[in-house]
Amino acid sequence: MNRRQFFLLIIICLTLLPSCSKGRYEVFSGYAQGGTYTVKANLKGVKVSHAQIASKIDSLLTGIDFSISGYNKNSILSQRNRGEDTAPDSIFTALVRLSELYSGQTDGAFSVTAAPLYDLWGFGFKSGEFPDEEQIAEALARSKEGKIFNFNAIAQGYSCDLIASYLYSIGVKDMLVDIGEIYCDGLNPSGKGWAIGVDEPIDGNDTPGAKLNSVWRSDGGPCGIVTSGNYRKFYIREGKKYAHTIDPKSGRPVEHNLLSATIVAPTAAQADAYATACMVMGPEKAREFIESHDDIEGLLICADSSWASEGFNIER
Repeated sequence: MNRRQFFLLIIICLTLLPSCSKGRYEVFSGYAQGGTYTVKANLKGVKVSHAQIASKIDSLLTGIDFSISGYNKNSILSQRNRGEDTAPDSIFTALVRLSELYSGQTDGAFSVTAAPLYDLWGFGFKSGEFPDEEQIAEALARSKEGKIFNFNAIAQGYSCDLIASYLYSIGVKDMLVDIGEIYCDGLNPSGKGWAIGVDEPIDGNDTPGAKLNSVWRSDGGPCGIVTSGNYRKFYIREGKKYAHTIDPKSGRPVEHNLLSATIVAPTAAQADAYATACMVMGPEKAREFIESHDDIEGLLICADSSWASEGFNIER
C-alpha cells in the first residue's frame, strides 16, 4: 500500500530520547515504494554494524520493488501483467499465497486479482476513466480470470514483515518498521510500548499527523498496525464522491459511511489485507469480522460514529 494512497498511520513517538534511555536505539531511513521508510531498532547486543544493516534494508526493499511493484515497469509483476513469460521469485510466490489465504478468510473482500477494476476506475497502474456498465462487466470478468495482479493492499505490510524478520535474525528485539504501514515489537527508547497516531479521516486531511483522531499504544508484543481509508484518494464526478476502495464483487467503489479502518494483527501483511477488506465490507460486517477473530483488534471510524474492539489500546 503506497504511503500517499492507502492512508497511513503516523508514528507519534520520537526517534531518539536522551542518553538516559535504555538500550542503543538507531534509526535507518530512505526512499522506497513511492515514499519514505523509517526503521527504529534497539541495537544493544547486536554485532552487525549500522552500515551493514542499512545496506541490507535497502537491498531487501530493492528486491521487493523488482518483484511486486506495479510502478516498476521491469518488475516481475509488471512483466506478468503484460502477459510476458516470467518466472516468479520467492517474494512474488509468497504474496500470491498470502493473498489467496486472506481472500478466502474475507470472503473475497480482499482481492489482488481485482487489478483490472482498479485500473478501470483510475486507482491502479493505469489512467482509467469513469466506466460504463459494459466496461465494468468486462473488468469483472478479467478479475475472475486471476491473471492480472495488484499487490498495493498488502505489499507495504509484507515489506515491513520482511524487514522485521531480518532484524530478528540479527538479534533485534525492540523495533518499529514504518514503510507506510507499520510493524512493531518490544519497547520504544523510553521503555514504553510504541505509540501510533490514527489520522482523523476527513476529506482535506492530506498531511499525515496533521489532525489525529486517536493514539494507539502497543503492549510491547509483536504486531502489525495498518489503517485504510477513503478520505485522501478519491474524485468527485457530478457532485458524487468516488473513493479508491473497490468492491471486487460489484466492481464499483463502495458507498457506505465507513471512513477508515485500523487493524492490529500478528503481522503487518495481515493487518494490511484485513484493513482493506474491512473498508470493502462496510461498518457492520467489518465489526462482525473483527469480533470473530481472536488474533486481531480494530478501530472503525464512520461519518457519524466510531467503534473500537475491546483490545484496541487507545491511549487516553
